[in-house]
Amino acid sequence: MPDIPFGFALPGGQPPDPNDPAQMQQFMSQLQHLLSAPGSGPVNWDLARQVAASQLAAAGDPAVSPYERNAVEEALRLADLWLEPASAWPSGIQSPVAWNRNEWIFKTLDVWRKLCDPVASRMVGAMGDLVPPEARAQLGPMQSMVATLGGALFGGQLGQALGSLAAEVLSAGDIGLPLGPAGTAALIPANIRAYGEGLELPEDEVRLYVALREAAHQRLFQHVPWLRGHVLNAVETYASGIRVNREAIEEAMGRVDPTDPESMQAIALEGIFTPEDTPAQKASLARLETALALVEGWVCHVVDSAASDRLPNVVRLGEAFRRRRAAGGPAEQTFAALVGLELRPRRLREAAALWAALTTHRGIEGRDAVWGHPDLLPSDDDFADPVAFAMNDMDLSELDNFDFTAPGGVEEKAPGQPDETDGEGDAKP
Repeated sequence: MPDIPFGFALPGGQPPDPNDPAQMQQFMSQLQHLLSAPGSGPVNWDLARQVAASQLAAAGDPAVSPYERNAVEEALRLADLWLEPASAWPSGIQSPVAWNRNEWIFKTLDVWRKLCDPVASRMVGAMGDLVPPEARAQLGPMQSMVATLGGALFGGQLGQALGSLAAEVLSAGDIGLPLGPAGTAALIPANIRAYGEGLELPEDEVRLYVALREAAHQRLFQHVPWLRGHVLNAVETYASGIRVNREAIEEAMGRVDPTDPESMQAIALEGIFTPEDTPAQKASLARLETALALVEGWVCHVVDSAASDRLPNVVRLGEAFRRRRAAGGPAEQTFAALVGLELRPRRLREAAALWAALTTHRGIEGRDAVWGHPDLLPSDDDFADPVAFAMNDMDLSELDNFDFTAPGGVEEKAPGQPDETDGEGDAKP
């Protein structure tokens, strides 16, 4: 896997030329401003946005044309109609939109902040620990520069990773997480066009299949109120157990020469974060993988059911998307290497088979009733025998005392609104 270069760059995304005094002066001015700017968290998100935008500017970010915008809206409306008989819930789409790549970054950044800040804070803390105790008193206020540099390092490389992701994702819900605003179904036409060319399939058919997946995601997350918090909390809980490799940080920082911008470009933070090999972390990983697989398996099953006799290449599209989600694209792999988080539903096919068995034995209403509470969802062990789980008697009267408005996780909040949690990922009473 190629290294992710550090994110300091001149406008346009190019590193400074050491032999050009004007470029070097501009670069050093940017660096001085960066290190003197107060941070509001462990990640310099302003830098992350700038780096991602510069990367997209260099690679190209086609504007969404009026034709594409109309085509996306029509595809999402048609997708919702096709999903009506395949789901127990009505449409979850409030706003059908088409985004360019920069819009995807801007609209999803609040969720990325929520997911990445806890991991980054441990890296910044580890960088501070590299300073010998006897030297900390001498540094005094200069210690804050260590945190600032750590936030800049992480922000720059996270911006690179998000810029790469933005060039690959096909919709707001493409990687299985509720990244965008609630009720907003968004497609990225430029990426859909490129993906369709790779499959050698008509663009309108690929667009409609992506629209079906996005519309299914919206139905699920809109009509299962606890699911958003459940999935995001599963990611956060797993991330909280990721270990910081202090030796890797020390090695990376040892290569920095403040007078040599090229040394900053060469820093790669990959390998700094690794999962803890403990029973608690393994259980946390299993919960995360089960949650991602159940969401993605439901979407795959419902979409393929809705499109089975309507799209000529539905089998080929379904298989291509299952492989794509199970393996993860290059940008997803880069993101995983950077923060130690793999957002792949490893048991996707087993989860899809489980939802198919539930449809067969309980019908559409009975299948979707399983989403009524997290305690009703199949466990990791149930994947081994989906028919047995589907045929297991479920007394729905047991749900009478459940509060369906916010069980099993933190209620969904508007972007920027603080969580009311007790620090362990559970809602406060």
